[in-house]
Amino acid sequence: MRKDKILVIGANGQIGSVLTQALRRSFGEDNVVASDIRDSENHPGLFETINVLDAQRIAEVVDRYHITQVYHLAAILSAKGEANPLKTWDINMSGLFNVLEVAREKRMAKVFFPSSIAVFGNDVPRYGTPQNAHLSPSTVYGMSKVAGELWSQYYFQRYGLDVRSVRYPGVVGYQSDPGGGTTDYAVEIYHYAVQEKPYQCFLKNNTPLPMIYMDDAIRGTLELMDASSDKVSVRTSYNLAGMSFTPEEITNSIRSFYPDFKVLYQPDFRQQIADSWPASIEDSQARQDWNWQPKYDLDAMTADMILHLKEKYAVSSLT
Repeated sequence: MRKDKILVIGANGQIGSVLTQALRRSFGEDNVVASDIRDSENHPGLFETINVLDAQRIAEVVDRYHITQVYHLAAILSAKGEANPLKTWDINMSGLFNVLEVAREKRMAKVFFPSSIAVFGNDVPRYGTPQNAHLSPSTVYGMSKVAGELWSQYYFQRYGLDVRSVRYPGVVGYQSDPGGGTTDYAVEIYHYAVQEKPYQCFLKNNTPLPMIYMDDAIRGTLELMDASSDKVSVRTSYNLAGMSFTPEEITNSIRSFYPDFKVLYQPDFRQQIADSWPASIEDSQARQDWNWQPKYDLDAMTADMILHLKEKYAVSSLT
C-alpha cells in the first residue's frame, strides 16, 4: 500500500462516499480518514466530524493523522444553492480557503478541488464546450466554482501548492443518493424505474446535459491525482466528459429493460439552470495530458445501474 495519508472532506456526499472507498482500496483502510459535518454509518473506517468553516478543526485532524493529501468535496450544490445564495457562497468559498490555507501551512503534497460544468454560462458554444471557454455562470454554485478554480491556480503559482481539479458533469451512480444538483434526475429516474413507479422529471424531455457514470468519475479523479506534476498543464480545472443525453433518451434506454416505464415531464426552476449549461463538453486537454478516456456510454450505464439497484432493493425488501 502507498504511504500517503488522505483526508476526504465531505465524505458523506454522492461522490465523497464512493471516492472514500476507492481511496481506501488504493491506500489502505488506515491511511484514509473520512470526514463530514455529520457522523455516518457508511464509513466503518477512520471518521472525524469536521465543519469546513472551522479551520482549526481541519488543522487538528490533519495533525493527528499526519495528512499529506486532502480531497475537499464539501459544498452546497446548484439547486439547493439557489435557495440560500449567501449561505452557499460562504460555505463553498470559506470552506475552500480553510482547506487551502491549512494545506499551505502544513506543506501538503496535493489537494483535490472538484469544479463543475456549472462554471459555464449562456455565452459559450453549447455543444462541445471547450476547455478555455469564457466562464460566466448563472448560479451561485457556479460562481463559487469559478472563484475556486482561480484560487486553486493562485495557490499553485504563488505557493507551489499542488492543487488539482476536474469539472464534473452530472454524476450518475447507484452507490449513494443525489445531493441537490440540477442533474440529479438522471439518478432518481433509475430508482423509480427499478421500483416500477412512474417518474416526474423536473426538466423538459429534450434537455441535453453532459453526464458521467460514477465509476468513470472516480477513475478520472484518481488518474488525475496520480499523474506526475509535469503532466498537469491545467491548474484551474479540467473538462471531464463522459456522455451527453436528454431525459427522453435516458427514458428510452431504461425502457429496453422496463418497456412500460412512464415519465411525466413537469419542468421547475431547475430547467432555467439546465438551459444555462452546456449540452456537451470537450475534454481533449485531459485526454492529452493524463490519458483520460471514459468507459461507459448511456446504454452501458443503464445496464449497470439497473443491475445494482435491483440488488439493492432486493436486499432492502428482506430487512
